[in-house]
Formats: sequence, C-alpha cells, structure tokens
Amino acid sequence: MRDMGLLSIRQDAKSIYDKEQRKFKNRLNQQFNVSEPNEVWVSDVTYFRWKEKNIYICAIIDLYARMVVGYKVGLKNSTQLIKSTFKVAHELRRPKKGLIFHTDRGSNYRSKSFGDYLKSLSVTQSFSRAYLPYDNSVMESFFSSLKREELYRTKYRSEKELRTAIDNYMLFYNEKRPHAKNGYKTPLRKETEYRERQK
Repeated sequence: MRDMGLLSIRQDAKSIYDKEQRKFKNRLNQQFNVSEPNEVWVSDVTYFRWKEKNIYICAIIDLYARMVVGYKVGLKNSTQLIKSTFKVAHELRRPKKGLIFHTDRGSNYRSKSFGDYLKSLSVTQSFSRAYLPYDNSVMESFFSSLKREELYRTKYRSEKELRTAIDNYMLFYNEKRPHAKNGYKTPLRKETEYRERQK
C-alpha cells in the first residue's frame, strides 16, 4: 500500500484540508448577535430566474439591526459584482478598522483580488465552513424572505420592473418591515435608537 503511494495521497489530502481551514477561517462561528453597527457584515449572492436568464442579487447585511447596507443586481455572478456591492456599503457606512466580513466559500469571495481589496480597507474576512449553510443563516433567511414576499409573488413584465421591485423591497425591509431579532422594530428604528443613545 505504501509503495502504491496511497499513504502519501491521504497525507496530502489532510495537509490541503488543514491549509484550507487556516486560510478560510470561520471567525463568526454562528455568533450572530453583535453589540454595535459595523462590527460584522454578512453577505451572499442569490439568483432569480427571469425570462430564460439569471438575475443575480448580491446583498450585505449589518448584523446589529439586520440592516441591508449594500446590494447590487447583475447579469453575472462575478467578483466585480461583490466588489462593487461592498464598495457601495463601505462608502455609505465608513466602518472603522476591524470590521469582520462573513460569507460562504464562493469562489468570488475567495478570489485573491477581492481578498486584497478587503485587506486594503483593514477588513477581516470570515468564511462559513464547507457545506454548512447555517454558518451564514442570516443571509439565507433574508434571501428566503425576498423571494417569498416579493419575487415569487409577481410576474415582471420587464427587467426594469424587476430591478425596481428589488429596490423597493430593500427599502421596505430596512424601513418598514419589523424584525423579530430587533424586538419587532425595523432595522432603521433599531439603528436610530442606537445612534441616539451615543449622543
């Protein structure tokens, strides 16, 4: 068995696994409760099938109040889509150094160019463990709500109408939709109360 190289294959597999675990570390470990805004953001990409093509939606949520702090809609699930989404959120929120950005292990989030971009902003990446969607359950829940409450309920006549509906849902989610995690306050209300306490 040793002469056939089977032992070295197992050793190599273990070494690769250990390296992956160190490189794509899960810093969140399903700890979804945080003490202030801009401490941890989570993100993911989903798609919606419309007229024989996929419409991709990348969103970023701040865990403190479950606020959507950035989103983009595109026709390709690309590194550019997630980078431009993060840029929108970062320019809007201006988080201090030390922000944790948690995602699944999608290739776009793991890309060197995106990782280098986050490092340049002093943002620490965190990754879900492989094949464990519960590690990013806040995003899973958000996209489920978006599809159940909006996308699956409407027949869109144009791509523009679909994109407008997504825009409107994001506003609704942040400003009008009560969230159980917030004591049935909207994300906007919870963040507003936080800011008022800091004065």
